[in-house]
Amino acid sequence: MTLTRWSPLTGLATLEVDSLNRMFESAFAPLAPGGWIPAVDIQETADKDVIVKVDLPEMKREDIAVTFEHNVLTIAGERKLSDPGEAATYHRVERGSGAFHRSFTLPSTVDGSRVQAAYRDGVLTITLPRREEARPRQIPVNG
Repeated sequence: MTLTRWSPLTGLATLEVDSLNRMFESAFAPLAPGGWIPAVDIQETADKDVIVKVDLPEMKREDIAVTFEHNVLTIAGERKLSDPGEAATYHRVERGSGAFHRSFTLPSTVDGSRVQAAYRDGVLTITLPRREEARPRQIPVNG
């Protein structure tokens, strides 16, 4: 069991930054021609690693860029609208296409040198391991 000092400001600051990011993304996304915002799930494992899953259907690996710098994970890319061909036309287009850009501020306990990304079945999965020194460890009690 690890004891950590709880600070309401730390949690509040993270919530405020995420809230501002969402506000700006929703405010400016309609201004970008053809822009869209892919759905993202962020979870923390029992080992305190961070897993990010992004829905990117019908995208190619080469159209996706992932960067991690100064504890900020950025995912960007472009989904192109498929050409229905000469014999077909679209009657409705509801799925987003065009360029996108998502950024997330992550805790300083993430080890940026061991970040891994995999793309399979339209889902980009990014694994951000926790730094070894930030993992809880058992301390023997001598006596």
